Amino acid sequence: MTTASAALALDFTVPVEKLAGDFQFTEGPLWVAAKNELLFSDIPADRIVRFKDGTCETFRTPSRNANGLTLDKQGRLIACEHGSRRVTRTAADGTITVLAERYEGKRLNSPNDVVVKSDGATFFTDPPFGVRREDRELDFQGVYRIAPDGKTLTLVARDFLKPNGLAFTPDEKILYINDTDRGHIRAFDVAGDGTLSNSRIFTANAPGADGMKVDTEGNVYCACRTGVMVFDRTGKDLGTFAMPEQPTNCAFGGADWKTLFITARPSLYRVRITVAGVKMLR
Repeated sequence: MTTASAALALDFTVPVEKLAGDFQFTEGPLWVAAKNELLFSDIPADRIVRFKDGTCETFRTPSRNANGLTLDKQGRLIACEHGSRRVTRTAADGTITVLAERYEGKRLNSPNDVVVKSDGATFFTDPPFGVRREDRELDFQGVYRIAPDGKTLTLVARDFLKPNGLAFTPDEKILYINDTDRGHIRAFDVAGDGTLSNSRIFTANAPGADGMKVDTEGNVYCACRTGVMVFDRTGKDLGTFAMPEQPTNCAFGGADWKTLFITARPSLYRVRITVAGVKMLR
């Protein structure tokens, strides 16, 4: 499918369906294909919620105010925790391992969103949303890479005001990172060792940019103030899935990966898409 036909295939008039509500502030939707379920964070409620078979239940509490969630190559849960200001990994037996909590001896701000590359490296953003100004130890808002060994932490970008959502292109050669305060999405070339280069503005039209995902055609879905905005691989605005509440993040899932789940502050929604999303590692 060409980019043009992919754009035509997306129907922005399809209404979104509300699945659940009465949460405090939802974030971090994650489809777990192996269990046919969706996990997402309710940050102030200090819990991770499981949505399965039309029902929501608590998956984990306390969650240390978890925000962004993803899976690693082994299917283990990776969580950005605002409360503890760290990134953790949960093994199948429930054992929690801290992957990152300090950079050059100073505590991180409040890890926000996270993605895992197919080589096992973990990239995450670290804005100050979950920490008081007087408690900050770093004087910048960075983007980091945790090496596949789960131990080596590297700063890969530090010139953001509020780095937030991030997502790889299907071939993982480009990493998109947005900046909430600037309302734009930047693109970086990704080297084999995980270093980023050739920073450029992918789109300057992403007001309130938050969580992002990418479909198999390379289209970028970004939760913004106006709804979930979709851009093609050149940065062209294809349209917006309008929302009754401001979205915070989104995730593809379902058996065919054509269901877009959307967290929107107090609620959880979904909408059917005609282009499949990029599958998780597991």
